[in-house]
Amino acid sequence: MNKAADVHKTALKYQGLDRMYIFQPLAVDSLGPFDDEGCSFLADLGQKISAVSGDDRDGTFLFQRISVSIQRHNSILLRQSVCDDTRPDGHL
Repeated sequence: MNKAADVHKTALKYQGLDRMYIFQPLAVDSLGPFDDEGCSFLADLGQKISAVSGDDRDGTFLFQRISVSIQRHNSILLRQSVCDDTRPDGHL
């Protein structure tokens, strides 16, 4: 999707949120990288978390937590797609 269409879609879909919140959509490919804006946002957020906590590693930990969450979700989806839910004993 081109940048102008993306901005327009976001503006329409989340109209009204900007008055009350700072809204930053994140796009993460489940087998690849974050989008550029999302990565920049998370890097800034990680720096702010590190500044508050005093631990320079917290920004890295943020990216690691998100990556692990994506991997866990992918494993659940993979298991659901290959398991036979119709076993007579009712177990997966």
